[in-house]
Amino acid sequence: MRIESLRQDRYYRITFLLGMVASILWVIFVNAKPFSDFQYYYTLAKNISEGLPWGDTYTSVGYSIILGSIFKIFGASVLKAKTFNLILTAVNYLCFLSILEKMDIKEVERKILFALFVFMPSNIFYNSILATEIIFTTILLLITNLYFSKIKHKYILIGVLTGLNTMVKPFFIAFAFAVFLVDFIVEKRFTKAIKNSMVILISCTIVISPWIYRNTKLVGQFTYVSNNGGIVLYINNNSQNKSGRWMAAGDVENSVVNTEEYKNANATEKNKMLGTEAKKWIKNHPKEFVELGFKRLTNTYFWGDDFLYSTYGSGISEYKKAMLFSITNNIRNLIFIPGIIYILIYSIIILKELVTNRRDYINRYDLYNTVLFYMFTGIYFITEGQGRYAFPEIFIMIYCFYRFLATAVKKYKEIRT
Repeated sequence: MRIESLRQDRYYRITFLLGMVASILWVIFVNAKPFSDFQYYYTLAKNISEGLPWGDTYTSVGYSIILGSIFKIFGASVLKAKTFNLILTAVNYLCFLSILEKMDIKEVERKILFALFVFMPSNIFYNSILATEIIFTTILLLITNLYFSKIKHKYILIGVLTGLNTMVKPFFIAFAFAVFLVDFIVEKRFTKAIKNSMVILISCTIVISPWIYRNTKLVGQFTYVSNNGGIVLYINNNSQNKSGRWMAAGDVENSVVNTEEYKNANATEKNKMLGTEAKKWIKNHPKEFVELGFKRLTNTYFWGDDFLYSTYGSGISEYKKAMLFSITNNIRNLIFIPGIIYILIYSIIILKELVTNRRDYINRYDLYNTVLFYMFTGIYFITEGQGRYAFPEIFIMIYCFYRFLATAVKKYKEIRT
C-alpha cells in the first residue's frame, strides 16, 4: 500500500497528525466505560488472553480473538484496547488515502475528501468504544484497497480478508456476491466475474472453516460462525417491536423462548427455531415488516446514537452530552443525506445504462460504493438498526456526499451558461 501523498505533501501529514491528536485527546479526556456488548467483547478478549475458552457459539468472536491476542502480549486493560482503536484509526486514514490515490480525481478533491474523512466526528469519538466496527472497517478498507489495485492474486487476498471480516460480522461473506455484481456490470464478462467471486468465496470459506468445525464439534451439529442470527431476526420482526430496535425476546407475544422445546434445545436448534418464527411472522405481516425495515434504516443512517456509547460512564454532564450529540448527529446527517440521495440517483443511472446496454456513465468506484451500500442496507433492513452499524460506510458516504455537491455545482453552472 503506497501512500505517496503522505510522503510528498505536507498537507496530508498535518491533516493526519491533527486527526490523530483529536482522537487521542478524546480518549484521554472522555474516559468512556465499556458496557453491554462492549463489556462482553472486552471480557472475552481478556479470557482468551488468559487461556480460557474462546466463548460459546452464540455470537461472532473475531474482534475478541484479535484483541485477546494483543492482551496476551501487552496485558489486558481498557486503555490498551482503546490504544488499539487509535492504531486502527491511523491505519484507516492511510487506507482511505491510498484508495483516493487510485482514483482519477483532482488533487484538490483528494485533499477535501481526506480531510472530511479524518475529521468526521465518528472517526474521532469511536476510539473510546470497544466495538467491532473499527476493526471491521479497517479490514473493509484494506479489501477496497486491494480491489482497486493491480497486484497478482488479489482476489485470493480479498477472500482471506473477507473470511477475517466474516469472523467479525458473519453476514460479510455476502461480499463475494457484491464483487460479482461490480465486475459483471463493469466488464460484461459473466465467466470472469463468477470466477473472481468464487475465488473470494472459496478463500473466505477456508479461513472460517476451522471456526465452523469448532462450533459444529461443540454443539454436535453443523453450526455457522455464530448462532445469534435467529434471535436478532426474531426480536426485530414481531408485532411487539414498534421501533425497529432491540427488545427482549421474552417480551414477544407467545414468545418461543418460553416454550419447553426451546429451553431443552441446543444453541443451534434455538437459533433455527427463532429464525423460523421470525420468517413466519414476516410472511404473515409484510406491511409491518416493511415499516419496521424503514425504521431500522432510519435508526442506522440518521440517528447517530453511537456517540452516546463513547461517553458512557465518562462523567460528562447530560447537558454537554445532549449538546455534543446534537452537533455530531447534524454533521452526520449533513453528510449522509446528500450521500444517500447521490447513491439513489446513481442507481437509476446504472439501471438506465444496463437497460440500454451501455456503460458510458458507470464508474467502477461509484458502482462499488453503490453495491456496498445496498448490501449493508439490505441486511439492516431485515435485521436490526443502530447508529453504530453505519460506521463502516463512512468512507462511502463522504465520497458520495462530495459527488452529490460536485454534480449539483456542475449542473448549476450548466444552467447559468
